[in-house]
Amino acid sequence: MADQELRDAIAEMPFPELGPAAFTRPPSLSEAVVAIVTTAGLMRPGEKSWEGGDSSFRVFDRAERDLIVGHVSLNFDRTGVAADRNVVYPIDRLEEMAGEGVIGSVSRRHMSFMGALGDLSTVFTDSGPAAAKMLKDDGVDVVVLTPV
Repeated sequence: MADQELRDAIAEMPFPELGPAAFTRPPSLSEAVVAIVTTAGLMRPGEKSWEGGDSSFRVFDRAERDLIVGHVSLNFDRTGVAADRNVVYPIDRLEEMAGEGVIGSVSRRHMSFMGALGDLSTVFTDSGPAAAKMLKDDGVDVVVLTPV
């Protein structure tokens, strides 16, 4: 019943016109720079907590590992993340893949959004384009998306 209520609520949400999707062919994975974008609401210990409706993103250096989940939604099971951060932030797996030559390299920066958003308009018009610009400026070819 709750699942249907959620589906009904989402069905009534407005969705902006996005226009045609842009696409460029990335290099082969063995040559690609790969970054992570997650909606897990990751943050550093002691950092200001995420708040409901926050459409900003946080940027993490490739070497950072002491990240915590600050997602405001209580509706997802955090057990997997507690056991292995790579469930939502697969940085160790990317490092292994780069070491094995499966991917070209791991981006120097990665990012997290807080995924419990009702209104996505600011993501479409502001934080999303800003995140894309940062990734492009960093030379990222491929993004691993981990929705939470």
